[in-house]
Amino acid sequence: MTFATSGHARTARQRWFVEGLRRVLLARGLEEAGPGEVPRIVLHMADPGAPRPFRRRAQATFVVGMVEGPPPEGPILPALYPLLVRTLSNMLLYLTDGAGTPRAYVVTLEQGYFTIEDADEAAFFAQVYDRLYPLASAQLVINNEFHTDLEPELWGGDELSAALAEAGRRLDALNLLPAPFPIDEILGPRDMAHVRRLFGIGGLSYGNLSVRKDARRYWMSASGVNKGRLQTVGRDILMVKGYDPERNVILLSVPPGVEPRRVSVDAIEHWMIYTQHPGVGAIIHVHAWMDGIDSTQIQYPCGTLQLAEAVADLVRAAPDPARAVVGLRNHGMTVTGPTIQDILARIEGRLLPRVPMT
Repeated sequence: MTFATSGHARTARQRWFVEGLRRVLLARGLEEAGPGEVPRIVLHMADPGAPRPFRRRAQATFVVGMVEGPPPEGPILPALYPLLVRTLSNMLLYLTDGAGTPRAYVVTLEQGYFTIEDADEAAFFAQVYDRLYPLASAQLVINNEFHTDLEPELWGGDELSAALAEAGRRLDALNLLPAPFPIDEILGPRDMAHVRRLFGIGGLSYGNLSVRKDARRYWMSASGVNKGRLQTVGRDILMVKGYDPERNVILLSVPPGVEPRRVSVDAIEHWMIYTQHPGVGAIIHVHAWMDGIDSTQIQYPCGTLQLAEAVADLVRAAPDPARAVVGLRNHGMTVTGPTIQDILARIEGRLLPRVPMT
């Protein structure tokens, strides 16, 4: 695995941080990318007052935005998340003082955040590496392939897609499925075009839901849409029919004449659960929490094979996989059920809106 740096250090602390992280990466076996080589990790130094984006050439490049500034005022996410978006980063490391010791606030695309602080320099950089490497080494499964082979009787949906839309409305009323994050209000037209071209998205939204259609297929909410208003098949609700591991692509059936949206990035997680557990008839993922649940231990990004496998392992270990509740570290939770109505009945009134950050 290779890495590279981008931008230039503006302060002594930023230079110290980049050099220290570079030493750790080299010590752990990573190599610096050569001329013309596409790196897996890019350490992108940015100015908080005028952050410049890093425009990657490949989906697989993981960008770590590094910014130094004063301690954030107020809640961490509203203060720092726009910097992550403006730098087009997968992870933001915000460097600041911590009572005389180095401190880094770490923010992820999934709205996870945590703090790394240690007076021991070696321990500090080891913690940064331990948080960074699993995310950077994970395999994205976000490419879609659309086939206009959906049965005509399903072009307008069915009772299952209607139940999915109703569940979206109920979750929206509980404020559990936030509207798409307005990245178009933060990024300029050129950067938005770059994001759409590389990742096929036009916005960020949180939470998703699906219902099983038959032994091999399921309806699922689309990416970047308001889940409280799921209406059109192929645009808001999609039929997932499979996963091709050789080409690493999600396969979908859509009606003709509809410009399809991409399915939720968590489609690979739902596919893995459905194929392993015939008793699961529905899945809901929300950015909320419940007391006493088992959780994944490594914070893999959404849409990665590693996160899907970690969640599927916990579902398999549950007393009843068909009614499992699984936490995703610094992220949210995934709930299975025989029906989507069963899931809603089990979680309503028990959800904690704040996900614990560790």
